[in-house]
Amino acid sequence: MIVYGIPNCNTVKKARTWLTDNGIDYEFHDFKKQGITPGKLHEWCAAFGWEVVLNKKGTTWKKLSALEQQAVKDEKSAVAVLLNNTSAIKRPVIEQGGKAILISFDEELYSKLLK
Repeated sequence: MIVYGIPNCNTVKKARTWLTDNGIDYEFHDFKKQGITPGKLHEWCAAFGWEVVLNKKGTTWKKLSALEQQAVKDEKSAVAVLLNNTSAIKRPVIEQGGKAILISFDEELYSKLLK
């Protein structure tokens, strides 16, 4: 299992704590330091929808210019913005067996899918 995110994100911290407390082993991928590929972002968009992967509620999105925000109209334009602004990716993203299965943190959903 791979958990993608950034270590100082509160939602990522909650998810990682839950995983540890429930004895679930995982590898952490810090996409701020280790980067993320366009292919991986497209996989996540296919799994969750680009509107979910692009976190419009976060500070990174809000700091983008109105022109940059308005340019995001589809998956291709969303991925382009996310590659340059990885903090705008909704996190964490959890992959199991090479497939994205969860995004963000919902304790009930984690319990259902990971236990």
